[in-house]
Amino acid sequence: MSIRDWPAAERPREKLLAHGSASLSDAELLAIFLRTGVSGKSAVDLARHLLNEFGSLRALLEADLEAFCQQLGLGPAKFSQLQAVLEMGRRHLAERLRRDSALESPQAVRDYLKSLLRHEPHEVFGCLFMDSKHRMLAFEVLFRGSIDSASVYPRQVVKRALAHNAAAVIFCHNHPSGICEPSQADRTLTQRLTEALDLIEVRVLDHFIVGDGEPLSMVEYGWM
Repeated sequence: MSIRDWPAAERPREKLLAHGSASLSDAELLAIFLRTGVSGKSAVDLARHLLNEFGSLRALLEADLEAFCQQLGLGPAKFSQLQAVLEMGRRHLAERLRRDSALESPQAVRDYLKSLLRHEPHEVFGCLFMDSKHRMLAFEVLFRGSIDSASVYPRQVVKRALAHNAAAVIFCHNHPSGICEPSQADRTLTQRLTEALDLIEVRVLDHFIVGDGEPLSMVEYGWM
């Protein structure tokens, strides 16, 4: 049966308009993005099939072009549309940080960093550069690969903070394993960078570790 033949209250688009996007299941949200199904499958049926094939909505969203296009009903056009949607989401989160103080919007910081780093297959170390009111000036990934105290150079972090005329920074890096617990190397690195930035009067507000679930704040756990 076509979705158009369903009762109005059960159609994903009408359900979203009536009750908001949070009321929809992963399959219903994906069906709205897909717009149409394929022969023998409605958009919702196809969405359920794709979620089963990828294992989760997150895995589908993070799939590369080759893996994405191997699936029924998907291709380069849909992949491009999806990447555009994800990038609009990231830019929306960034705009909020440029408007509001990071200290007053800790969830916005978490959401933004998660959108940037959670899908990375290897460790990356990044920095949010902020003005004196703790609003975001810029975000940069500074180092890639295995992150430890030897591979992240305080000199480069200081150089970029000066380039942005930053008054404060928030560090972040990801754990591809999904486990957010900081290692001793993470704590040592944070201390070294904090001491280096102290010399140019740039305040370190926090260091977030991005894995599965919510990013971990080292400040909230008393490790800074």
